[in-house]
Amino acid sequence: MRIKKGDNVQVLSGNDKGKTGEVLEVIPKADKVIVKGVNVRKKHVKARKQGDESGIIPVECSIPSSKVNVVCSKCGKATKVGYKMEKDKKVRVCKKCGAKL
Repeated sequence: MRIKKGDNVQVLSGNDKGKTGEVLEVIPKADKVIVKGVNVRKKHVKARKQGDESGIIPVECSIPSSKVNVVCSKCGKATKVGYKMEKDKKVRVCKKCGAKL
């Protein structure tokens, strides 16, 4: 996958189109990502022990990785990820401005 944990991404389609956020988790087997503040659902939680609180909490759910693009830190635009070889290392670069990601 071209998206990594900690990347700043922008949502391309769906209810949260245009929102940006940080990638909290990457799920390569399912080809999905969890983005902070995007695709938030309500989860009903029951108290399991005495002293725990029950209630309704907001939880970020996963979205397909094809619906997000990485935001370049230099140019500030949502862009595709390219690769370049630098001293026997593969480095991720912005397709629009060529900066390292």
